[in-house]
Amino acid sequence: MVLPPDLVPDGSGNPLVKSEQFHAGVTCPCCGKAARRETDTMDTFVDSSWYFMRYCDAQNHDAMVGAGTDYWMRDQNAATGGSGMDQYIGGIEHAILHLLYARFWTKVMRDLGLVKVDEPFTKLLTQGMVLNHIYSRKSAKGAKDYFWPHDVEHIHDETGKIVGAKLKNAAESTDGLLPVGTAITYEGVGTMSKSKNNGVDPQHLIEKYGADTARLYTMFTAPPELTLEWNDAAVEGSYRFLRRVWNFGVKLSAIDREAASASVAGASGLKDVEFGKEAKALRLEIHTVLKQVEYDYQRMQYNTVVSGAMKMINALEDFKAQDSAGAAVALIEGFGILLRVLYPATPHITHALWTELGYAGSLGDLLDAAWPQVDAGALVQDELELMLQVGGKLRGAIRVPASADKAAIEAAALASPDFQKFAEGKAPKKVIVVPGRLVNVVL
Repeated sequence: MVLPPDLVPDGSGNPLVKSEQFHAGVTCPCCGKAARRETDTMDTFVDSSWYFMRYCDAQNHDAMVGAGTDYWMRDQNAATGGSGMDQYIGGIEHAILHLLYARFWTKVMRDLGLVKVDEPFTKLLTQGMVLNHIYSRKSAKGAKDYFWPHDVEHIHDETGKIVGAKLKNAAESTDGLLPVGTAITYEGVGTMSKSKNNGVDPQHLIEKYGADTARLYTMFTAPPELTLEWNDAAVEGSYRFLRRVWNFGVKLSAIDREAASASVAGASGLKDVEFGKEAKALRLEIHTVLKQVEYDYQRMQYNTVVSGAMKMINALEDFKAQDSAGAAVALIEGFGILLRVLYPATPHITHALWTELGYAGSLGDLLDAAWPQVDAGALVQDELELMLQVGGKLRGAIRVPASADKAAIEAAALASPDFQKFAEGKAPKKVIVVPGRLVNVVL
């Protein structure tokens, strides 16, 4: 049936109960006498418990779900059964409400033969809550008013501890407009809530720093499953990082891409490019970090993804051997990897740089560009740096060929200036080599 189009939910109760139009002409299907329609309908959780299945089969006009849901909700490793959605993300309150209802509803639909899966979700991520300061004041009539953080300033004791708060801007309350300096109760830090006026309007951050900064800050400050205490000052750090990325892009734009391409024209791929020592070191760092970033994306640890991006920009900025063999190619490749790593977090700045620097011409639009692949060849080292210990104490480092055997490593350690300095003429009793890590000379 069609519901009356003129009803307005005003908070005074179910408007259908008071609508005579809704109940007009209704008769009881059993006795035929005049009756009223039932207005106590199903809870909204009923719909939210299976809407994701309907999304898989949205064009099906003949049934709740069908072939589309069977396809998208299937276990790809089994013919039938298994779990449906790959990932469920929700707050802690969903674990006892929506998640429970969705599991029950899925099993009902399974028993009715509507779906073939046993569970609605494969993996669960319970996201942490965002925290902020809470400020309140009791009115003359005992009501509690809450105040926005930007209208309040803290009062500190001699040790710097927050002991109270007061208004720094005039603010509305149940008692009317409160003047600057009015004492306010500081309730500590708690979950952001509209009812407590301690949320943060992202529009202010977007206008000041841009949307990418706001996105990057929330991803970098804490792992997604932990609570995040909001800090306006810390947002500036994310902005400075993105400014570094932009500035490096401007610097990279001065490189002659055509000349760089011509220098490797005969190579069938990067594996055939002759890179100098410095360029090899840069590619080693970039691809080592890329390998970790891939893993972090898979486990949804976005804060360490951003940390990886910061390591990449550090490596790119620190690269000074512009004239070494393959330098331009290594820089262009490295920055292209960085842009793709950052794209899910900061789509606007990365897309602009990707397009302006010409990556779109060779690799396609950033939205469709392939995810960068770790080059196993770039991870192969010609030299290894081993920590040098003398008598169990760290005294320096030595560099040896990656193919050096134990005897060669021992010889390099004993010939190093650091050993000569700290041995003070004493003969070594024993040399311990931990492959790939360190050499310890026992005196």
